[in-house]
Amino acid sequence: MEKSPEEVQRRHDNIVLALACVGQFMVVLDVSVVNVALPSIGRQLHFTPSGLQWVVNAYVLAFAGFLLLGGRAADLFGRRRLFLLGTALFTAASLVGGIATTSGMLTGARVVQGLGGALLSPATLTIIISTFRGPRLPKALAAWGAVGGAGGATGALLGGVLTAELSWRWIFFINIPIGLAVFALAIGSISELKHRQEGEKLDLVGALLVTSGLGSLVYGIVGTSQHPWGSTTTLSWLLGAAVLLGFFLLWEARLASDPLVPLSFFANRGSNSTNFIMLLMGAAFFSMWYFLTLYFQEVLGWSALRSGLAFAPMAGAIILFSQIAPRLLQRVGAWVVILLGTGVTAIGFFALSHLDASSTYLSLVLPASLAISSGLGLLFGPLAAAATSGVAPDKAGLASGMLNSSRQIGGSLGLAVLATVAVSATSSRLGYHPTFGGATQPDVASALIHGYATAFFVGTFITGTAFVATLLLLPRDIAHHVRQAPVPLGE
Repeated sequence: MEKSPEEVQRRHDNIVLALACVGQFMVVLDVSVVNVALPSIGRQLHFTPSGLQWVVNAYVLAFAGFLLLGGRAADLFGRRRLFLLGTALFTAASLVGGIATTSGMLTGARVVQGLGGALLSPATLTIIISTFRGPRLPKALAAWGAVGGAGGATGALLGGVLTAELSWRWIFFINIPIGLAVFALAIGSISELKHRQEGEKLDLVGALLVTSGLGSLVYGIVGTSQHPWGSTTTLSWLLGAAVLLGFFLLWEARLASDPLVPLSFFANRGSNSTNFIMLLMGAAFFSMWYFLTLYFQEVLGWSALRSGLAFAPMAGAIILFSQIAPRLLQRVGAWVVILLGTGVTAIGFFALSHLDASSTYLSLVLPASLAISSGLGLLFGPLAAAATSGVAPDKAGLASGMLNSSRQIGGSLGLAVLATVAVSATSSRLGYHPTFGGATQPDVASALIHGYATAFFVGTFITGTAFVATLLLLPRDIAHHVRQAPVPLGE
């Protein structure tokens, strides 16, 4: 029986959605997939304790810094072209990461992976909001949000299984067949779309300035584990960050002929508050995966496999509540759903801040992390819908890049700040820098737990701020714009 044109179109749209979701899943997965493998990577490639953070931060920072460039490039040069280029870069860098023999080689591969992800991720959201219309759009955004959110927990699970059963190198090798399959299918399935004016160019100077500025900021914060906040080294990096980011703003406002981020883009209160909320939530969520992984392995002594399996319920909660979110979105509006998501998340972090030597996975960690994961599932779809609703066709990629940049910048800065907080709290409990020389195992475990609990308490403040920002800053009528769906981009 021959299928109707509507059925054929729906099937094609579902393939496009699947490709967009798999692409987004890959780039988010690689933020957390390395966490469980960090101890193994550190031992084999001889990373220093502070340098080991850069296995995560090198990826996140390159991803965050170039997301705006990737989003604008998708608008100017085409969503399909950027999707394919990002997939190719990401896949090639995964191969290099898998065969890395030195810490520098792996860190460099992670930077290129981040660049590939920065080109790929905005294209996925642009593809979705230009393909789906009306009531199908919230469901498509929910699927995109689900895979993006579940990527964090699934990455920890997959990383644990691969590290335990094969080796840490397979957390990179696994991307290769997936990337090749996505690339091949995308060639024949995703149509091209671009909005380029005659003579319009990419703002490469702006992209380099913002990436360099953020890199200096994160490096300065990470370095406080070895250099005090008031030291010349730390202050130099922070001052350099301020100068670079200040010049970025000046460049965008006065000097760039085609600015990466036109300052008029920030005139929309809804977009500004949505991105601010996403930045705060990214700062908290990225850190949660990192510290729980260390807690499972360094304190509880769990294997990589068992640590990974401990994240499975969290992935399930994210997927479940991301499917509930679009139904709530239609009934009560985006403002209420985002308020609920941030509130539940803050409660979960507050519970984790009570972690101590008597805590167990079942009594504290699991229920608290399920609350946080449920909030994450509720948030990403509505935040994506709010951030991209009412956006002009030629700025859709930029809006996508801004939202993803907020999450990744928040994640990078949050991890740097909270890791520093945790190390400082651990040192304070032990009475000296935590090299652990001469300390008993119970003392070390107690100090580590105190450090993680302190980081989770700061995470409570961060997510609580997101709740207050939703309450006071996010327009309550943003639900109306979300229900009306983004401006059609056309083909």
